[in-house]
Amino acid sequence: MATYTITHKQVVDNVATVQVLQSPEFEVGQSVTITGLSGFNGTHVITALPEYYFTGVTTEGDYTYDTTRIIPNQIQFALTTDDVERVAASGSLTYSITCTWIVLSDLEDYLGYTFTGSVADYDVATMAVGAANAFAFRRRQESGYWDSASTVPGLDVKLGTVQYAAILFREKGSVEALASFDPLSTGAPTGNMGQIMRLLGINKPQVA
Repeated sequence: MATYTITHKQVVDNVATVQVLQSPEFEVGQSVTITGLSGFNGTHVITALPEYYFTGVTTEGDYTYDTTRIIPNQIQFALTTDDVERVAASGSLTYSITCTWIVLSDLEDYLGYTFTGSVADYDVATMAVGAANAFAFRRRQESGYWDSASTVPGLDVKLGTVQYAAILFREKGSVEALASFDPLSTGAPTGNMGQIMRLLGINKPQVA
């Protein structure tokens, strides 16, 4: 979770602008949560990340700015309320996503057994599911996808996430690969990461 300190606020034509102290690493379409700033609190979808002073919205819906007034670290989002002149403000803006594309029962179905006999196995499986969800969501976001954290984009992505969770669980107790009793094992990494990446749609070739 990333937390930013809000230093200023503004509302014009039902578009809110907040400035934060730190340089944010956001993209339009992401959701952020504001706390401690009356009238602005809640979760909002970013509509723009301007570098200039916001002046309003045209009749066509375009945002307009005063390009002679540079203001860094701004985040804009829709907010239906009265206009507010740009003033100093205090509050927090946070970005935190908890992905729930797969659950423990999905991993159990894939492995073919349930985690009822060992507390340790259950705990590791739970961590594997959480880690696989976070990995899949983050890597797809890095590849340019903006997915819902609560609704899996497709069965291909779900299968890729479950497969990755299975790899993480099966590596329990091993050094760098799936646990093995083979005395001649070289320790080379095993798994199906190429297939997982294809299912998740990540690491696609970039076109100039």
